[in-house]
Amino acid sequence: MSETTHSTIDWGRTRYEPAWREQEKLVARRIAGEIPDTLVFTEHDAVFTIGLHSGSEQHLVWDADALARERVEVVRTNRGGDITYHGPGQIVGYPVVGLAPRKDLHAYLRFLEEVLIRALAHPTYNLITTRRPGLTGIWVGTRKIAAIGVAVKRWIAYHGFALNVNTHLAHFGGIIPCGIASSDGTVTSMQSEFGRYVDPDAVKRIIDAEFWNLFPRYLDGSLK
Repeated sequence: MSETTHSTIDWGRTRYEPAWREQEKLVARRIAGEIPDTLVFTEHDAVFTIGLHSGSEQHLVWDADALARERVEVVRTNRGGDITYHGPGQIVGYPVVGLAPRKDLHAYLRFLEEVLIRALAHPTYNLITTRRPGLTGIWVGTRKIAAIGVAVKRWIAYHGFALNVNTHLAHFGGIIPCGIASSDGTVTSMQSEFGRYVDPDAVKRIIDAEFWNLFPRYLDGSLK
């Protein structure tokens, strides 16, 4: 397998747990050298995923009745981070990529943030987003528009990012997103910021281009 090749796959709409298992298959294949670095796009059915951060379960607000009424699943996962929401209208990206040339997960998280920051700043959208000190993800002011959480196995990264495009934001009311109290910030989407529906395929094309343009610079340390 050539180290210069890469692949992008779009799974379309998926349930979280089957997609997680498919990710694990890709990780095993990437470890074995059977596939190149791969970026997967998907859109999940409504689900709250609970990460490995201590106390994540405490940030689930809805009880069983509310979850059933809203048809939102709850899944405990093996990525880092706190509790978050995935659902229709959200672009989820799962990079299954080798980090052996630069074994720095903190730098990798910053790389994922930079990909989304640049994608949203693209002339098509000109949406200015930023980081917030001590928090992972990207923000429009105090409104969080993208969450990030990763896992790694033998220095192959997986899980990734979730960008709110046309997301049903009311479902975030069922959790304290990533443990952030309402006094510290809220959530938003591209649709909410622009006041109109946003074509998700166009967003994915821009993210795809930014990801593969910047990834070699992450690996060689030239991305600042």
